[in-house]
Amino acid sequence: MAEQINVNEEDLKEFTDGEPKQDYDMNEDTINAYQDKYSEDGLWQKIKKYATKIGLDVVYKALQLYYVARSPECPTRVKAGIYGALGYLIAPIDFIPDIMPGVGYTDDAAAIALALVLAQAYITDEIKQQAKAKIADFFGEEYAQKVS
Repeated sequence: MAEQINVNEEDLKEFTDGEPKQDYDMNEDTINAYQDKYSEDGLWQKIKKYATKIGLDVVYKALQLYYVARSPECPTRVKAGIYGALGYLIAPIDFIPDIMPGVGYTDDAAAIALALVLAQAYITDEIKQQAKAKIADFFGEEYAQKVS
């Protein structure tokens, strides 16, 4: 799954551990700290309002995570990481302010990528179809056809 967004575990480790320290450190503990920011209503509002800024692919991956977390096969530890990443996406204040043009959602995308690494074994074709159906519901079938 991580390879679909051009990230593998080594790339993610390099992103979080291999670079000189910046003002933030995106790791599992960081995203888990945002679990309390997650709410289903908050997720839908954020996606509907900011989908064009977030990007269709990141929205699609976030929706996959949402449906994985609802799956009974998903372990609690993985759900915690997913809710942390989705909470991070929803949170109005994070490491890179979302209002910064061009880079505002890069940290959110990194949180989603980290959660995808944790959840990749649980993302089934059915989960992908549910996410595509929600994209079609929100934005239209033509947008659902653009995600993979």
